Amino acid sequence: MEDSIESSEKDLTSDVCVKVSYIATDMQALNGIDTKFFTCGICTKEFSQKVNLDRHYRTHTNEKPFSCDLCGKEFSDKSCLKRHYRTHTNEKPFSCDTCGKKFSDKNRFNVHLRTHTNEKSFSCDVCQAQFSQKHHLYRHFRTHQNVKPFSCDACGKEFSDKSHLKVHFRVHTNEKPFSCDTCGKEFSIKSHLKVHFRTHTNEKPFSCDTCGKEFSDKSNLNRHSRSHTNEKPFSCDTCGKEFSNKSHLKEHIHTHTNEKPFSCDTCGKKFSTKTHLNRHFLTHTNEKPFSCDTCGKDFSNKSNLKAHFSTHSNEKPFSCVTCGKEFSRKNNLNRHFLTHANEESLSCDICNKEFSYKKNLNKHYRTHTME
Repeated sequence: MEDSIESSEKDLTSDVCVKVSYIATDMQALNGIDTKFFTCGICTKEFSQKVNLDRHYRTHTNEKPFSCDLCGKEFSDKSCLKRHYRTHTNEKPFSCDTCGKKFSDKNRFNVHLRTHTNEKSFSCDVCQAQFSQKHHLYRHFRTHQNVKPFSCDACGKEFSDKSHLKVHFRVHTNEKPFSCDTCGKEFSIKSHLKVHFRTHTNEKPFSCDTCGKEFSDKSNLNRHSRSHTNEKPFSCDTCGKEFSNKSHLKEHIHTHTNEKPFSCDTCGKKFSTKTHLNRHFLTHTNEKPFSCDTCGKDFSNKSNLKAHFSTHSNEKPFSCVTCGKEFSRKNNLNRHFLTHANEESLSCDICNKEFSYKKNLNKHYRTHTME
């Protein structure tokens, strides 16, 4: 491998005459330093070493004289070829003294070191936001300029960052290159795999500063934090209703469009939200994944479990605004409320007897027809 790289370097010739100027600055002359600067004839960028100028010049010519013997991939720089070659050998010569993690690339190793020191060397001139990586700063800076140079060939959607476009394009190809070693579940985004893997390890690295509740995912922590601040940053353009969660806003919008994009594979019934579809699907499987810690009773959905749990705690969070009577379940409150709302309407036309529920009135009617 080393021999092929060396031979490629020796064979490297340039047909283009590069203007090289040797400049000694006044300060260096005063100090007796005879330093030669090498200047690019195309963009006038200066270098202290000719090898650096040669490397830079290939960015203009797109020349790639170094190629990998194993896969044929070409590179403009010898160090890039060496770095690439480690993907074949799986060599990781850079090791972190703090956590032992190893890297094949020195740049990635240096970036990783900042995760321990929390060092953020790159700051935005506009808003002073700080970043540990230079390309994160560049990506952030485009949010101020609203520049979106990367567009999807399939749907035309534009992105400020190339990696975001790459991730987005998988919604068209349905590509899921990241799979869980434990259960085999596949994901289109690497961060989603990392979050999923914590369901196996039960790791919850993100905790709420207010109540101490722990979460496996930072976005879930952010969503939870709004329950303390009552912040609702997402609002509906149609009716103005506000939501603390973006996914809840998306589901709400379906109530205006009457769109039901989620359908049951078993019976074909359609739903406006995925949550409702998942809850419905349990009626086919008879699955009851939510169990009471006190008595062990199982339930098909979380809301029924919460309602049941109040029977143990004697908690009655739902109260009637008319008479103040309290209930442990909302549907019991709704049923009770009919006794106030329909007091005059639920009466027998024949004998004027009154009823709280329509089904009781209908049953009563049959006593007259049998006479």
